[in-house]
Amino acid sequence: MIANDLFRKLSCGAKFSNKNRLPVKRKLENGSTTSLPKLKVCIKEETDTGRKVKASKVTKSLVATPVEDTRIKSEDSSSDDSGSEQENREQKKSEQQKKIVPPEKVELINQLRLNRLRNQLKIHVKKSRHSPEVPNIIESFDQLSTDYGVSNRLVANIQSCYSTPTPVQMQAIPILLKTHSLHACAPTGSGKTAAFLIPILHHLKKPMKCGFRALIICPTRELAKQTQREALRLGDEMNLRTHVIHMVDDPKKCDYSFASGRSYDILVTTPNRICYLLSQNPPKIDLSNIQWVVIDEADKLFEDCKNSFRDQLDTVLTACNNPSKTIALFSATQTRDVNLWVAKNVPNRIRFSIGLINGAVELVDQKLLFTGSESGKLLAFREMVAQGLHPPVLVFVQSKDRAQQLFTELIYDGLNVDVIHSDRTQRERDNVVRAFREGKIWILICTELMSRGIDFKGVNLVVNYDFPPSTISYVHRIGRTGRAGRPGKAVTFFTKDDTVNLKSIAQLIKSAGGEVPDYMLQMHGSSKKARDTLAQKAPKRAMIRTIPTFELQQLQRKKRFVSKSKGKNKPLVVSSNSSNKSANAGKSKRSKPSASKK
Repeated sequence: MIANDLFRKLSCGAKFSNKNRLPVKRKLENGSTTSLPKLKVCIKEETDTGRKVKASKVTKSLVATPVEDTRIKSEDSSSDDSGSEQENREQKKSEQQKKIVPPEKVELINQLRLNRLRNQLKIHVKKSRHSPEVPNIIESFDQLSTDYGVSNRLVANIQSCYSTPTPVQMQAIPILLKTHSLHACAPTGSGKTAAFLIPILHHLKKPMKCGFRALIICPTRELAKQTQREALRLGDEMNLRTHVIHMVDDPKKCDYSFASGRSYDILVTTPNRICYLLSQNPPKIDLSNIQWVVIDEADKLFEDCKNSFRDQLDTVLTACNNPSKTIALFSATQTRDVNLWVAKNVPNRIRFSIGLINGAVELVDQKLLFTGSESGKLLAFREMVAQGLHPPVLVFVQSKDRAQQLFTELIYDGLNVDVIHSDRTQRERDNVVRAFREGKIWILICTELMSRGIDFKGVNLVVNYDFPPSTISYVHRIGRTGRAGRPGKAVTFFTKDDTVNLKSIAQLIKSAGGEVPDYMLQMHGSSKKARDTLAQKAPKRAMIRTIPTFELQQLQRKKRFVSKSKGKNKPLVVSSNSSNKSANAGKSKRSKPSASKK
């Protein structure tokens, strides 16, 4: 059957017209149609039993369908697009996160970070119900100008002296910039002087003719002069006048009242000199305009002994009658007396400490050396000199008499040695300190006078020739070395009579990472009464000398004989009045026996 016959049979009765004609296909808007290419499709068939059958290649031609802007992309372009899509997604996520995180949460995250930094630096803030809110620490000196409005001149001076703030400066400077009272305890050589000078210089800003506005109290004149030098260095080109009271005898130079016409901004001195000027009638100094009171080495000023400054300090603070004054106390150690006084007189203060309270500096290599007796100390020191010393060296003794005795022994050993104590004049003490700073003196023998706050650059060795009377004294003595991050060494001599504080100092060395024999840590602790007695009164020790006793007695006899002979050979100069009196006395003596005979 041909195709025509088949078509007739199938289309029998059908009518073809325009009504039942197929609709015309619509053209695309862009007028271009694209057809997909022919693809080879591989079909894999599997049976129920899991047996694989060979894939047969079937070629199918896909019907051309109208697709809008159909494009076939290469592998490179697809990878680039996927990378750009990922970047876009990440940007959208970051933008969404920024939009979602509120400022309160950002501040909380920053606060947690600063608290973590406090823990790393061992900054322990002690809060109380009366203390105000503690400001955040600063991480660099640039924050002073951005966050606290410190002048660029002062920031430049600070950065010329220091690179980064120390832990005590990171916490103390923001507190004092907010004019909050403060009680801080930080190790020796940690930068406490700059911690209170920077806020004072910022708030005073420029010189004014209204008397002293800041008072810094130090236990010694040497420390006062050192603080003055630091204030002049940090306040360069600010024209603020810092003064130290050198003398109180001259009535013209020692008048600091408003009537004198003399104007200063910062006063750095010891409490005894202020009390002397306040006791004059009328008072020679006016402290009514004081805005800042800083007590440096507070534990020394408040200690309960004959050299205490507690009464003088009460007199000085009473004279500073400005109700809005800010009080700040700094020290390397803390005592119970200081804490009680501060809690009573400065209730709204902020307290914080750096590291272990009353602990030794970890950078100092500490050693305890048993010398047997007092004579063994001199032999041990000379042996150290023979083995080689790296000057400058500080040697501490318990009294000025022993300092002079040790100086007399060492002066003939060919060493550049000198001595400083309270019996020497102020000019002599200044010359000795200057020579020691310049390197002209290698070994400086001193008493407790030089153990507080004095900053000698690069002291390599501290020798405690006499055992310290307390752990606090030990901390301050060895704190003359290992300052500002430099390593140092400390050697302490002890005998069988120095067992009162031996265990406590051995424990202190052990806590700082030093090596101590076990028997020292297992000793029985001494009583509190014995420790207090030793802190108030130095023990009796044998003289520092190498001359035998009989030779010393012979020398003393010779000196007495020479002094008597000089007194006999002196010409007798008698005045006329005295001669008349002696003549009358002779006549009366002669007349008395004659009268008795009669």
